[in-house]
Amino acid sequence: MAYGNQGNYYRPSMFGGFQFFPPVVKTLLLTNTAVFILMWFFGSFHVGEIGFRRIFDEFFGLMPLGNGFFPWQLITYQFVHADFWHLFFNMVFGLWMFGMEVEHTWGSKKFLIYYLSCGVAAGISQLVLSPIFEPALGPTVGASGAIYGVLIAFATIFPDRYIYLYFLIPLKVKYFVMILIVFGVISVGGQGNVANLAHLGGALAGYLYILYDRRRLVSGRRSTGTFQSSMASAQWSKPSSTAGDVVDAKVFDINESKSFEQKEKPIDAQKRIDDILDKISRNGYQSLSEEEKKILFEASKRMN
Repeated sequence: MAYGNQGNYYRPSMFGGFQFFPPVVKTLLLTNTAVFILMWFFGSFHVGEIGFRRIFDEFFGLMPLGNGFFPWQLITYQFVHADFWHLFFNMVFGLWMFGMEVEHTWGSKKFLIYYLSCGVAAGISQLVLSPIFEPALGPTVGASGAIYGVLIAFATIFPDRYIYLYFLIPLKVKYFVMILIVFGVISVGGQGNVANLAHLGGALAGYLYILYDRRRLVSGRRSTGTFQSSMASAQWSKPSSTAGDVVDAKVFDINESKSFEQKEKPIDAQKRIDDILDKISRNGYQSLSEEEKKILFEASKRMN
């Protein structure tokens, strides 16, 4: 599975080293890796006949309701992985490949809330539905539920990006995610150690989150537009000042005047942001100029 970065293709850049990674993705990669190393190192130790690895799994993994469940496990299970390849695919082919650009687009705070929320919703789905469809007594571990949420976010922001399946077959991201969801639904109740219900729960939570967020933004734009119209009419209705009027002195921030010598009207600023988001959807975040990145960053801080 890979991406191209020409036209409508995208490959996450490694240039700039690890410092190039956005802060939340970087922290999640480091934390998951550190937890795995600690569990691998101490897992060989025993307390009597009970291994530390089993204690870690049952204390920090997501245990079934009535069989060792604690509320904190809805968070901690997302950082526990069964083996190296479980960790590798979640972090590399999930969080790194798809999460980086979602965080760049949304901002770190919104991305972190979204990621953890999808993981919690995935855990709740597993707790509630597993006794009905996939009975299991062992712990559920891994960030796959949150990663499915990240896939949904990427597919809704960049639906027409291409992914090279098995490094050979080009496939649009929106179809790739659809196939994963359908395969997950078909696999519910089957044999194996895959928590399909957690995957589907994380994906559904991500989709509902994005629907709510879009409606909130649309309603915000409408109310802002009405407010701006009323303010504009009020401004034009003001009587003009005469030569004898006293004008208060105004203090200007020198740094602000350098950065924004001529303020854009709110409506023009919103249109500029919409144009930037359209450009990201077409060509990716890397296609933005430094000025456009700064505008998007400032807008993200205001919304979050």
